[in-house]
Amino acid sequence: PISAAVQAPGFYRYNLGSVQVTVLNDGVSRMPIGDGFVLNASKADVQAALAAAFMNPDVYAGPYNPILINTGAKLVLVDTGTGEAAFKASNGLNGRLMQTLAAAGIAPEQIDAVVLTHFHGDHINGLVRADGTVAFPNAEVLAPAREHAFWTDEGEIGRARNPRVPDGARNVRRVLAGGIAERLRTYEWDKEVLPGLVAVGTPGHTPGHTSLVLASGGKQVYIQGDVTHAPFLFARNPGWHFMLDVDPVAAEATRRKVYEMLVAERMPVQGFHYPFPALAHVERSGTGYREVLLPWSAAL
Repeated sequence: PISAAVQAPGFYRYNLGSVQVTVLNDGVSRMPIGDGFVLNASKADVQAALAAAFMNPDVYAGPYNPILINTGAKLVLVDTGTGEAAFKASNGLNGRLMQTLAAAGIAPEQIDAVVLTHFHGDHINGLVRADGTVAFPNAEVLAPAREHAFWTDEGEIGRARNPRVPDGARNVRRVLAGGIAERLRTYEWDKEVLPGLVAVGTPGHTPGHTSLVLASGGKQVYIQGDVTHAPFLFARNPGWHFMLDVDPVAAEATRRKVYEMLVAERMPVQGFHYPFPALAHVERSGTGYREVLLPWSAAL
């Protein structure tokens, strides 16, 4: 009888000029589709979109895909996934980054910098281990200045309309308290965060939500964080307002602007919540956009 219940580790490498990117799957979340999953679309509409994409219409399966950039001089992790504690709590459904890194031949001590796109738990919780210690002991942590200012300002948290913001702020305080605050520095939009990696302000999902453009050898890839979540929901329907967007109207405007640019520039996009290995081109489709996943390549 077939008894294996474990997949091969989810990592995938590709070259961009002289830089190598390793996509590191952190696992998946499974969220039941309820009323309010999309603020301005019905539960039935969301279920129909999932069914159209050959997905379970009752459950949103959202993958997590941090990436590791090897510049030759530095190893740079972009976002950290849900963290070791989540691995235990979910029975390995998510929080898989440490296992995936090990499978890819990378020790946590080797990582020089962690660049954060925003401060939601599925992007920052991996900064600390299950016992609360620092996960990447030799890494500087780089965070968007606007994002850091928002989540550490009680006044801003109190004024936010999204009811999930206070819980998010408590989680930020917990993570920063784990030795992260001392190694954190902030970065500004429209500047290089690190050589070859430029920060682009893409606010809405959170006030300081940031995307990154990685460039090397005349090639570019757009690292979009949560400009969209699942493309089969929010690229197809860019006007949909996701329940986790702090400012859904701004998030929609950002989404439309970014995706029009991706179409016009024919620039590949690395999507944190795209299907692994989460690298795609996008094209216009109906009233929205459709992702065209880049074919898997066995050769680098």
